[in-house]
Amino acid sequence: MGRVSKKRKEILAKFDLANPYTLADACNLVKEISTTRFDASVDICVRLGVDPRKANQMVRGTVALPHGTGKDVKVLVLCTPDKEAEAKASGADHVGLDDYIDKIKGGWTDIDVIITMPSVMGKVGALGRILGPRGLMPNPKTGTVTMDVGKAVEEVKAGKIDFKVDKYGIIHSSVGKVSFEGVKIRENAQELIMTLMKLKPSAAKGTYIKSIYLSSTMSPGIPIDAKSVVA
Repeated sequence: MGRVSKKRKEILAKFDLANPYTLADACNLVKEISTTRFDASVDICVRLGVDPRKANQMVRGTVALPHGTGKDVKVLVLCTPDKEAEAKASGADHVGLDDYIDKIKGGWTDIDVIITMPSVMGKVGALGRILGPRGLMPNPKTGTVTMDVGKAVEEVKAGKIDFKVDKYGIIHSSVGKVSFEGVKIRENAQELIMTLMKLKPSAAKGTYIKSIYLSSTMSPGIPIDAKSVVA
């Protein structure tokens, strides 16, 4: 452990984390300062000039990351029997209905995304207390409540993610892995930030993108000059 911290100090000594970097430089830098022995996740943190307590300033949506997140996303499809074959053919990890609803009631949540259809939302809605706090509740706005379950599974597997501003006005999202080329991390991050720009609420006043930080698992946050992204 001591060796890692010494190595980490040596790496950090080369960089000035007090001054903002361009997005392109930050995406290369985050790879260099990662000291984990596993393929760490690269995360972005964007502070927005919004008051999320006001309904007209809530920022949420979905984005298809051009290069995916690098994570194997485990998908559960809760559907009627006539949709099961479509869900399985599209790559869903788990497919069913009442049996999985019972499993979730028993505390099972070993999945990343749940996709369902409007006709069974009554049953799924009863799981709100379990799924809500874990961010697993399907929602029509994020495309996870749909009749086209096959397409929804394919999109999630290909790198479609959903995001929502937290109570502090911050969006947190994974934009890849440290094993990604710097340019791929940059293109993923840029896609997310451009999507956030399109979703700017008309009620939000002043500076919209207040700060952007990029980090990997256990690394410090690298400040990014917003102007280098939003020209």
